[in-house]
Amino acid sequence: MNGNMIALNANWNHRQLRLTHLALVIVASILAGCAAAPPAPQAVARPARMEHVAFALNGRIAVRHDGERSSSNVRWTHRPAEDEILLLAPFGQTMARIHRDVRGVVLDTPDKHYNAQDTEELTQRALGWHLPLEGLQYWALALPAPGSEASIERDANGQVSVMHQDGWEIRYTRYATQAADSLPLRMSLQREGMELQLLVDEWEIGQVAP
Repeated sequence: MNGNMIALNANWNHRQLRLTHLALVIVASILAGCAAAPPAPQAVARPARMEHVAFALNGRIAVRHDGERSSSNVRWTHRPAEDEILLLAPFGQTMARIHRDVRGVVLDTPDKHYNAQDTEELTQRALGWHLPLEGLQYWALALPAPGSEASIERDANGQVSVMHQDGWEIRYTRYATQAADSLPLRMSLQREGMELQLLVDEWEIGQVAP
């Protein structure tokens, strides 16, 4: 009887040691994985002469116009002479594609094709709201668009907090960092009963894939 008890105790102790060893191995693996994990990406600063640099952004866009509300994910690729904007459903399906170049602007939905010379007119006809792309390519960077007067208010960090231009009021409520050259992450555009909110999750500056 005592021999059996001794054997059971020995087996129990051996099992406990194995479990303890396994737990230590798991903890060591987790710690090693954390140590090897890549550092969090740093916020992208706005280069000098940003208006001549290609960029892309991923984020979300929400529109309120004439009592109607709509929202979608957005992928915007901008080059000095070309823009492509994809409005995406939650699972990645393309709801609308807007493409602008020197020949004009086209907008494609799954069942219709539109074209025009002016982005605001085209988006009003196809989507029911204005997309001020000519100005937005600058305003998204917290820069005034060339060719017209703009009034600008800045906060204590030197960042643009409010801009008025071409009848639009653009408010910037979040930047990536507190640096004066930080890119904005959240902005709101308002004009004549319309509000457009742009939330940027990711910026890509310079080398933009086709």
